[in-house]
Amino acid sequence: MSTPDITLYVTRPGFGMPETSPFVIKSNVQLQMAGLPYATESTIPPQAPKGKVPYLKDAGEVICDSTFIRAHIERKYGMDLDEGLDALQRAQAWAIERMLEDHLYFAMVWFRWIVPENFAKGPARFADSAPEAEREQLRRTLQARKHEDLRGHGIGRHSAGEIAALGVRSIDAVATLLGDKPYLMGERMTAVDAFAFAILASILTPFFDTPLRDAVAGRVNLVAYVGRLMARYYPQHEWKPLREVETV
Repeated sequence: MSTPDITLYVTRPGFGMPETSPFVIKSNVQLQMAGLPYATESTIPPQAPKGKVPYLKDAGEVICDSTFIRAHIERKYGMDLDEGLDALQRAQAWAIERMLEDHLYFAMVWFRWIVPENFAKGPARFADSAPEAEREQLRRTLQARKHEDLRGHGIGRHSAGEIAALGVRSIDAVATLLGDKPYLMGERMTAVDAFAFAILASILTPFFDTPLRDAVAGRVNLVAYVGRLMARYYPQHEWKPLREVETV
């Protein structure tokens, strides 16, 4: 196979994570799973074709959205990241991925962006590169837009306690589905593990104090799962299990 001319446009390290976006982590991991050589380049959502990161350039072709990036990789390079799964297992993997991306992710975002303490030390810093006189207004605008996005999704219409309860229910579901297996679908890693790892690590980072973090930290199998995949796919990133961080 000739070397593909692939560039993945990513975010940047932050919040105790190798990337601030779990969707970037998902695509990074899936490209590594595929064994394709690729370069990365940092960008910001306003500079992306659809205003979202990640996106991919492959020999001049632009592919937006992590799900379509995976589909492009599999189609163009003749790969199947769900190899070995039967039709029922593929359907289950898709259902799990949708729960994580379209439900648990938004619960995580609410606690990052709307809780004042978390917003101030996290997403508010995205405005640091703006002229000093404009930063505070930009921060208010960014938070207000995210709040409207979350209300539009539906989860932002609930109280903090209700959002936590919804998120914890999804975390419990993932912990039960994983059980004592090394990966969600069994003994072999498949595509769904890329985002499961990404979202669980993004919640587990000690950078943010949230009830979702407490829930993940309390599921031993999820903590071990994140640790294994972090060591495998981001070996240069310094990652400490939550309990170790909080006892030093």
